[in-house]
Amino acid sequence: MNNRKPVSIVVAGGGSTFTPGIIMMLLNHQDRMPIRQIKFYDNDYDRQKQVADACEILLKERAPEITFVSTTDPETAFTDVDFVMAHIRVGKYAMREKDEKIPLKYGVVGQETCGPGGIAYGMRSIGGVIELIDFMEKYSPDAWMLNYSNPAAIVAEATRKLRPNSRIINICDMPVGIEYRMAEILGLESRKDFVVRYYGLNHFGWWTDIRDHDGNDLMPQLKDYVQKHGYVTPNELANKHSEDVEASWMHTFEKAKEVAVLDPDTLPNTYLKYYFYSQDEFALADPDYTRANEVMDHREKIVFTECNRIVAEGTAVDTTFTADDHASYIVDLATALAYNTHERMLLIVENDGAIENFDSTAMVEVPCIVTSNGPERICQGKIPQFQKGMMEQQVSVEKLVVEAWEEGSYQKLWQALTLSKMVPNGRVAKQILDDLIEANKEYWPELR
Repeated sequence: MNNRKPVSIVVAGGGSTFTPGIIMMLLNHQDRMPIRQIKFYDNDYDRQKQVADACEILLKERAPEITFVSTTDPETAFTDVDFVMAHIRVGKYAMREKDEKIPLKYGVVGQETCGPGGIAYGMRSIGGVIELIDFMEKYSPDAWMLNYSNPAAIVAEATRKLRPNSRIINICDMPVGIEYRMAEILGLESRKDFVVRYYGLNHFGWWTDIRDHDGNDLMPQLKDYVQKHGYVTPNELANKHSEDVEASWMHTFEKAKEVAVLDPDTLPNTYLKYYFYSQDEFALADPDYTRANEVMDHREKIVFTECNRIVAEGTAVDTTFTADDHASYIVDLATALAYNTHERMLLIVENDGAIENFDSTAMVEVPCIVTSNGPERICQGKIPQFQKGMMEQQVSVEKLVVEAWEEGSYQKLWQALTLSKMVPNGRVAKQILDDLIEANKEYWPELR
């Protein structure tokens, strides 16, 4: 294990509030993936400096052997790296707030990755991620980009179409988070105590089989539990819902029981609630205070206050930052690529036959075995008509968004919004689109 060659990583989106937790997590997994260098890259110098100055102190105290660099210069950032870990947010939370609030004016859910909000965010993210790929290919052509920037589905389709030969792997933590809950429901130590079969699109999928390593079928127990309680864990039920979990997330985990009964043979990704019960989500929404406001008022303030405190005191010994163990899937992926560990993971990849009766060019989320050559898809066979129909509609939305970005096509973006299951008709789609265009003048290509 200790003979593994240390790696060099650039965190693209160094000013993210998630970056300190990622650094703590990377430090916790150095036995699996030794690190020689960590770089931060962001186009917002001031925001990144707050996070970087604190993380530099943290690294000096806990891992002085790791070289640390923080920069806004692409050549400095992307030269001599093995991995680009990308979690950028083009437009930051101020634009997320608009993504969420504009659709609400027209009776449509505003959400970060689903429906009109996700489409707006996708139109901003495509250019940012493509730029990162181009930097990586110019300065470190043998590196891998591990992209967990949202909205992952649209970003994945854009990279497939616009940079088809790039060494980018798109991955999402939502299935990981749900599998942590499944393990707790089953009384298991870890999500790695079972093996899953799963298919879908990002934020739009279903588990079809879950077995322990002895081959015992765990689905009946899980399905019975989820249809009664959703993904709320036994501990949360006993404590009348844990205060550690925000109310909006607790609602999401509870709502899974209603989503699950639509297809009792599978277990659903929680985001399907936005497509199956969008009117319920709209009814719960506060048009003056959305999820973006929650994050800005809580997470942003907490993280930056702690960064500033560390810098002021010159030490991170008693930091409140904790390892984002939820994000250890990133290390799973990186170690598989660096050291050929054959990790089995859910990844967003070009279908190419993994789902037999589905568009071969669609970017689907399925189990893969990851080697140093990249991901190898595991075939999921044919899928039922219900899921197939839903996925065909949604993948068409994603493809139209990418075509609209590439071609500067107003018409195709209007079609994408109209096709979204969360938008009631073409007239409402146009009203939302026109408002989104006005809000995103700085970020979207000009549409004609």
